[in-house]
Amino acid sequence: MTYLVLVSHGDFARGLKNSLGMFASDEIETVRVFGLQPGESTDNFGKRFLYEVEKLPQETRLIVLADIVGGSPLATICKVLDKQKMLENSLIVGGVNFPMALNALLMKETSELSDLKKMIVADACHGIRELTVTEDDVTENDITEEDI
Repeated sequence: MTYLVLVSHGDFARGLKNSLGMFASDEIETVRVFGLQPGESTDNFGKRFLYEVEKLPQETRLIVLADIVGGSPLATICKVLDKQKMLENSLIVGGVNFPMALNALLMKETSELSDLKKMIVADACHGIRELTVTEDDVTENDITEEDI
């Protein structure tokens, strides 16, 4: 089984999971969220994560998507995964956005981690675009790819 682990500062990961549930409710039970709360120590955060990881079979695959590369939450999660010898079965990516999280959730059981890495990083890049609206009365139904 493969779990999607969303990691963040504060409640960003929880909000992302909530939004993912609107698009992929059948898969949402395989999403775990861990947010480092204001005033919480990284030691306590790591213990919370370890408690959940210890419940999983050793062969479980994890896709870890974090808000910030190099941030305390992601660094702490990586230390725990290393100590548990789970890094080899994990894909870890920082800078999460909605398109990459959704694709990871939908494709996690049918793709190898190396292929999934390429897909979600590409989705992250393609999901960022500047939107320029030139008419005052344009509705969202009027906006096309050509307008972007």
